[in-house]
Amino acid sequence: MSKVDVYNSKKEVVSSVDLNPAVFGVEVKEHLFWDVVKMQLANRRSGTARTKTRAEVAGSGKKPYRQKGTGRARAGSVTSPLWVGGGTIFGPKPRDHSYKVPKKIRKAALRSALIKKLSEDKLIIIDAFDISEIKTKHFMEIMEKLELKKALIVIAEHDRNLELSARNIRGIKILMAEGLNVFDILKFEKLVITRGALETINKALS
Repeated sequence: MSKVDVYNSKKEVVSSVDLNPAVFGVEVKEHLFWDVVKMQLANRRSGTARTKTRAEVAGSGKKPYRQKGTGRARAGSVTSPLWVGGGTIFGPKPRDHSYKVPKKIRKAALRSALIKKLSEDKLIIIDAFDISEIKTKHFMEIMEKLELKKALIVIAEHDRNLELSARNIRGIKILMAEGLNVFDILKFEKLVITRGALETINKALS
């Protein structure tokens, strides 16, 4: 069982914590990242792309000109897909792109992503964020002390002062422990987890 330091908002070591071997002591399976991230991105698709068929576009159903004798190709309607402004053949229609990857695979990928950050020395455990008021300047000072520019911050429960102080800062995302996912872990350079959130993660992934 490995130990990691726990920091405060001034990047001072205040204690240490034992990492759960059931979460941080397993084999890293990076090939699972592709499966899970692909699922996440598919589930985020709105699926609202839509085109009109020849029956739906505006236009007369009258034959535009006579069948023979004009020297032009025969045509039956101005809504034909062959004409400018006509309908679309086999165009997209609203649909649900979402699908599910087995829970065991999702959990294994999440464990692997956490271990990857730990092995790269990009995982920081913090005791708590001491923010008594909604102030972006104060939050930025904490980020500078922690040497963070692009980071995912995982918290155990909603913290209004923290969330509102960080919402306008580019490259920073506040996330509840229940919503921790592979895509966000891999997207951000650093991963910051509060002590309370770490306990929630251990319970979910053990």
